[in-house]
Amino acid sequence: MTIGVHLEEFHGLPVFDLPDAESRAGLPDAAAVAWRLSSPTYRDADEESWQAVFERFLKTVDTGRVRALVVGGWEDAYDTSSAPVVTALMGANDRLTALEAVFLGDMTFEDCEISWIVQSDVTPLLAAYPALRELGVRGGTGLSFPSVRHTGLETLVVEAGGLGAEVVRGIAGSDLPALESLELWLGTDEYGGDSSPEDLAPLLSGEAFPALRSLGLCNSVIEDRVAAAVAGAPVVARLDRLDLSMGVLTDEGAGALLDGQPLTHLRELDLEHHYLSAAMRDRLTAALAPHGVRVVLDDPQTPEDDGDGDVWRYVAIAE
Repeated sequence: MTIGVHLEEFHGLPVFDLPDAESRAGLPDAAAVAWRLSSPTYRDADEESWQAVFERFLKTVDTGRVRALVVGGWEDAYDTSSAPVVTALMGANDRLTALEAVFLGDMTFEDCEISWIVQSDVTPLLAAYPALRELGVRGGTGLSFPSVRHTGLETLVVEAGGLGAEVVRGIAGSDLPALESLELWLGTDEYGGDSSPEDLAPLLSGEAFPALRSLGLCNSVIEDRVAAAVAGAPVVARLDRLDLSMGVLTDEGAGALLDGQPLTHLRELDLEHHYLSAAMRDRLTAALAPHGVRVVLDDPQTPEDDGDGDVWRYVAIAE
């Protein structure tokens, strides 16, 4: 996953940027694209605010047919939370009656560093849109996700340089009976990622999310501890995809995975951006590939030496 470019596809639809007010370009069928609504994070006085873009969208697009929305930047996103955006989306639920998917915060590092994006409580979106099937959020600063019940959500992705323990506990404690795919970027404590495997207990026990088939616990500075917890987690038995990519995974964590419960039922095990030795990579492939498991491995990351003899290993996405 890269955050260096804006989303090109979301909810199985091509992303289409709403043209500016002066454009005479024709608009696509409202149901055929994911509509991207964005305002410059560093906005000049003559540029539209996000609210103005949204109001123009409501006036010019057949909102009753819109299936997916991608919220890009909003003005001063590094200092102003997404709460007004969430409120605006909630207020339009009587017009966006076909909405199935929302991505909140499609910003690259040029728009706003991921650790700078100020989010808010995003769960009111789930209350406002009971038919929502997919929710994506980028940015962990200020993010709140108290435990919630939603019977339709199938995919939840939360991307962060650091995901707070309270947020992780809120998600893991939610009642989402239709959830099939969950991806959490746990991050590093330098950017608020202070969760532990214990915060994932309801998820790992298999008590939560009975429909879950794909689980990503990614981008974690404690990926070895996460892998060790996953190795004995009952939820793994019903997964077909497990993603522990983008984090600080070493031979210790990978060894715990292989020494734990069988993984041969998986369709895919994603371990990209890792710190594994050649011997461990060979061991993983030998143990799983003959059973049809796609083991995703790239070249290992190189630890950095700070000059004082200490070795620094880093996650893929922090700031």
